[in-house]
Amino acid sequence: MTPRLRFHRHFRIRSGADFGRAYRKGRRARGSILLVVGVDSGRDHPRLGLSVGKKIWKHAVKRNRIRRVFREAFRLTAPELPPLDLVLIPAEPRLVPTTAETAAELRRLARKVARRLEEAKGPKEEGS
Repeated sequence: MTPRLRFHRHFRIRSGADFGRAYRKGRRARGSILLVVGVDSGRDHPRLGLSVGKKIWKHAVKRNRIRRVFREAFRLTAPELPPLDLVLIPAEPRLVPTTAETAAELRRLARKVARRLEEAKGPKEEGS
């Protein structure tokens, strides 16, 4: 039997300070569907933040559909993702992704962000 995959509150980035920290200190990886900004969270599980702007999608219905697809992709892939705070931003305007495509790209980009964070952390520790 597969485990229940829920999107609990502790999987969400909720504070503006956490979003700000991700944008300031995080590393980025861009795909055809997503731009992923990731930063170390200090937790043992990944957390999700979404940034879907009004400038691109004027109608709330379309913005909310993108958010639902991104949230579902995260929920399905969360056990495979590194323990980072991940902010997902649509890579292109007026995009209509599927959940399967988004989940595959999220896995790949999250690993890339984790690798970039490790590379950035590595030289500082060696010099100490």
